[in-house]
Amino acid sequence: MSNTVKQALAFDFGTLRIGIAAGQSITGTATPLEPIAARDGIPNWDQLAKIISEWTPDALIIGIPLNYDGTISDMAYRARKFANRLHERYKVPCFLMDERLSTAEAKAIHFAAGGSDNFKKESVDGIAAQLILESWFNCDIRIPSHTRLEDVYDLKHA
Repeated sequence: MSNTVKQALAFDFGTLRIGIAAGQSITGTATPLEPIAARDGIPNWDQLAKIISEWTPDALIIGIPLNYDGTISDMAYRARKFANRLHERYKVPCFLMDERLSTAEAKAIHFAAGGSDNFKKESVDGIAAQLILESWFNCDIRIPSHTRLEDVYDLKHA
């Protein structure tokens, strides 16, 4: 799959903000973009359409926030629903990626760069999306967004 995906966008789903990063498979790197506001997880679809139109991605990657023990969280189901809505609206292949600890790692990167702990002013959502996308580029497993989460992620029952 990575041979056909040249440009991708990743999303760190949240109920108030959705982090976004753009990257390319050739280098396996990504760059955080400005997050977009959301109302109870629903983004401004026009703003999102503009970003997708501007970047013309071959794939959209959505982070799935599993619980630390590998079980499926309520937010994981909401993130998958968001992924499927992206797929329906933009007709771009959407994939899921385990994003456990991405926010913690994003905060560490932010603090190391001299950032404050005021995350409302200095969002780390784009950095989290960057980490999600770079992980996806380095992973051989591709999980389409329509896949049932229980079929791949309920590690507690595996």
